[in-house]
Amino acid sequence: MPSRLRVALQAITLVGCFAVGAGAGGAVGAWTLVCRGNACPAVDVLEQYQPRQTSKLFAADGRFVAELGIERRTVVPLADLPRVLVDAFVITEDKRFFEHRGIDWVRVFGAGVVNVVRGGYAQGFSTITMQLARNVFPDRLTREKSLVRKLREVKVALAIERAYPKERILELYLNQIYLGNGAYGVETASQRYFGHPARDLSLAEAAVLAALPKAPERYNPRRYPERAVQRRNTVIELMRRAGAVPETEARRASAYPLTLASAERSGDVASWFVEWVRRELDQHFGRELYERGLKVFTTLDVELQAAAARALEQQLRAIEAGTFGAYKHLTYEQAMARATGDEGQAESPYLQGAFVAIDPRTGAVRALVGGRDFDDSKFNRATQALRQPGSTFKPITYAAAIEAGRPTTLVLDDSPLRVPQVAGDTWAPLNYDLKFEGPVTMRRALTLSRNIPAVRLGMDVGEDRVIEMARRFGLTTPMPPYPSLHIGSAEVYPIEMIAAYTTFATLGVRSAPFAIVRVESADGDVLWEPAPTRETVLSPPQAWLMVSMLRDVVDRGTAVQAVRGGGFPHPAGGKTGTTNDGADVWFIGFTSDLVAGVWMGFDRPTKIKANAQGGVLAAPAWTAFMREAYQSRPAPPDWPRPTGLVAREVDKFTGQLRSPLCPPANVILDWFLPGTEPSQPCDRVVTPPADTARRRPRPAR
Repeated sequence: MPSRLRVALQAITLVGCFAVGAGAGGAVGAWTLVCRGNACPAVDVLEQYQPRQTSKLFAADGRFVAELGIERRTVVPLADLPRVLVDAFVITEDKRFFEHRGIDWVRVFGAGVVNVVRGGYAQGFSTITMQLARNVFPDRLTREKSLVRKLREVKVALAIERAYPKERILELYLNQIYLGNGAYGVETASQRYFGHPARDLSLAEAAVLAALPKAPERYNPRRYPERAVQRRNTVIELMRRAGAVPETEARRASAYPLTLASAERSGDVASWFVEWVRRELDQHFGRELYERGLKVFTTLDVELQAAAARALEQQLRAIEAGTFGAYKHLTYEQAMARATGDEGQAESPYLQGAFVAIDPRTGAVRALVGGRDFDDSKFNRATQALRQPGSTFKPITYAAAIEAGRPTTLVLDDSPLRVPQVAGDTWAPLNYDLKFEGPVTMRRALTLSRNIPAVRLGMDVGEDRVIEMARRFGLTTPMPPYPSLHIGSAEVYPIEMIAAYTTFATLGVRSAPFAIVRVESADGDVLWEPAPTRETVLSPPQAWLMVSMLRDVVDRGTAVQAVRGGGFPHPAGGKTGTTNDGADVWFIGFTSDLVAGVWMGFDRPTKIKANAQGGVLAAPAWTAFMREAYQSRPAPPDWPRPTGLVAREVDKFTGQLRSPLCPPANVILDWFLPGTEPSQPCDRVVTPPADTARRRPRPAR
């Protein structure tokens, strides 16, 4: 049968069934069969109906942050809603709402004719009452496109109209409807989009909300502002034609720019943090989380969260704009322009990022950003992604060496290396710049992030010892015992990698990251109060030596331009990271009271750009965040040097004791664990290597 004829017959059948069901007594049996068993819900439950009670989440300072629930809404009575909002919804969704008794027969026949003419399902005919029926009873009245389901919806709508006045139906509808961006009901939507109660909505704002039921994600004003404005103006025009607003007022509202509330005012400042907390609470409390109205007190710092989101997004946009060199991928703006408005995809096509900030003294997570657009992709790249850490892993290798008694002046060999692999193959690690420095001290090798010396050092200490150290630093992912491990080939969760640096910030004690301080019942009884986890990893002298090397990274190494050149003046350490395929760039830095880390890359690992480097692409976001963070908090104290370390003046290139042969410019004061200090005086003059590097192709990974 041709599709056009089949659609026509379905439409005729549907209309006929409506007519029979509504008034033909001889068809009572057939009408009853539609709801045999418990297929149709009893509408008397609406008498006392209350939407699910959501739990509330609070920041560290007690400020309300978000609701935790399957449906986030605030119920308001119809009398508290402005007339312009009610008119916008009724005129747009069901202009004969106050005239029909649940079914708009004019619309039914009109939709049937349109669908027959167009040969498919082109126009619907749901009334506000029918929408309410399927929204209140989603388990019974699914969104399946079938004749039986539609007839059930019709029957429930008719029953609702017989039992309740129009005002009650409209009030339930306006508090129940989903309006995108995680908002259910007009009050929550008004707060999330415009930052104020629904009673204060203007005509333009009310029209934006009334435009959303047709396709909440497609017309989401935060993601698709141009679409939202076009649809808003359509709603305003419908209101003008219906006589609900004067022409001059309609013209003014149509010209009004779309003005949305800031993330801080709309409750969108910490979407990934909130979802991370929700997942943990769901495992602990299950359904209670969504029904008992729990109060959840967290570690979140709202100002730091906003600063982290700003710093990350500004840097990602700068990269996409070509500020750091040619960028050939799809930008976020281009991706949004091409998006269809469907639910977010598992992998986004544009450059992504993650940012985590932690109080190293406790492990309290103060800020967590898991990506760029929570509505587009709810995948949390801070807590769920597995990425290669690159050189941000090197401090763990170096920490294992320090614990094993290697001094910071140990001379390593930065020359070509071939490591035997399985089946007779060899692996030839290369430095990022494809150059070799020859003999180089541990301190200088870490400062300049030389790969080959790190591999040699890790092989000397042993893979098993480095893996055991990584576990103590809090990394839980698989660590294959291969030499490439020492320069960050094993994938990690970004939050674990960043939290590992709390060990340095505290001079030896790792703090596990956590977000939940306590959970209370609606009555204030404490139901759960998880204890922070802290573990001693290094002794204070060992950790202080690591901090001194990591400070060199930001003072004179791979991060100096971004950190010191970027205007951050306080004592700090850190490490850049870049995978050798350019698919991941990192910077993890710390002061004595704040650890923060940045990761950037594509969801599907892809080279970001030519010459991608963590110190160039990621570190500026860290610096921007830290500058803002310390505008409103005391300057961080320096790390006190533990007792028991031995001081020596040494040549920074040879690691040997100062002697007349050492040029004064080469002499530095360095510190050592007792028994590891150098004993040989400087016996030669060393100058930094000239640019006489041997160049080779980059290895495949």
